[in-house]
Amino acid sequence: MNNQKAHWSLKPCLLAKHKARPVFGAGRPEGSNAPGRNKQLMKRYGNLYHKIYDMDNILKAHENARKGKKHYYEVCMVDANPEKYFERIQTMLKNKTFKNSLYKVFIKKGRKDRMIHKLPYFPDRIIHHCIVQVLEPIWVPWLIPDTLACLKGRGIHKGVKCIKNALRTDPEGTRYCLKMDVKKFYPSLDHDILKRILARKIKDPDVLWLLGRIIDSTDKGVPIGNYLSQYFGNLYLTGLDHRIKEDLKCRHYIRYCDDMVILHADKSRLHEIRKEIEAHLIDRLNLTLKSDWQVFPVAVRGIDFIGYRFFPGYTLLRKSTALKFKRKMRAIRIGKYNEKYPISIASTIMSYYGWVKHANCLNLWHRHVDENIKEILVDVCKKGGFSNPLEKRFT
Repeated sequence: MNNQKAHWSLKPCLLAKHKARPVFGAGRPEGSNAPGRNKQLMKRYGNLYHKIYDMDNILKAHENARKGKKHYYEVCMVDANPEKYFERIQTMLKNKTFKNSLYKVFIKKGRKDRMIHKLPYFPDRIIHHCIVQVLEPIWVPWLIPDTLACLKGRGIHKGVKCIKNALRTDPEGTRYCLKMDVKKFYPSLDHDILKRILARKIKDPDVLWLLGRIIDSTDKGVPIGNYLSQYFGNLYLTGLDHRIKEDLKCRHYIRYCDDMVILHADKSRLHEIRKEIEAHLIDRLNLTLKSDWQVFPVAVRGIDFIGYRFFPGYTLLRKSTALKFKRKMRAIRIGKYNEKYPISIASTIMSYYGWVKHANCLNLWHRHVDENIKEILVDVCKKGGFSNPLEKRFT
């Protein structure tokens, strides 16, 4: 691990015209020079570190980190004696003795196999929540509204609404789509560049030290599975987002993690934009655009994005999502999940309801959520002692 990454150097800051500022780490400039953006991003925040290890903040972090995990052994351990563990977290942050714990690494199978890094609940995941609770109000206003994923109120369904609205209100300006993503995005994030980006908004050296400890817990990139990695990824590309919206004047642009979609009336213009983005990624972010980028007519192929296929006038589930839905319903119907907690069956059904209700898939729903499934749901709701979530929906 490179111990020289977390150092301070005085360099001219791209966000201010007339004075130099301390920059955390080294690396090439990433942001664009649009003057309107400079004023917005000039403010840097200090005096933050004590808020991270404040006992109320630690308590809130534990409450947020334990959601949906109350039965985990580590969560029960902290719940049994919270004062003890909260004081230990506060002490290690106050005295700056915190060290990132070892990761448990495993492969998660799916549409893409991903290497997941899992940290212990205590102290790491609680500390990550402590950091986010203080820094999120500073970071989020820096992002453009069309940056989605891992942000409150900016999930898949907001992306669905944005694309539907664009196709409906501007059919001429959304005739063609540029769809692209970054090659091995999270494992390729440059530590020095990431630190410098974070220092554009944060000037508290202790906070930067703590963020640096977490960033340098891996030799390269940021690990998929870390709570903070989601924010690091969004912040890493925010300069590119602003350039696409403000410099390249792309009205219809949405990014979900590293997956990007741009809609435009002119096919040749989308090819020009793609070249500009590719150059920006290479020159300023040390990233590479995947070679399977596409420019295509929306009406012919539809936009395969965030689990859906969008066409002018209607929306379908992505084929793989629809196939999983059919398999899950069949598994429930034949009793595969009978030994599970009742809430798991209801959660599975309602999870797919959340997908289907945003698409034109009513026939698909009724075909696979049949009377048998509805009876099973009624039964498990009675056993679990909770109300039937589908009772007043399209049953």
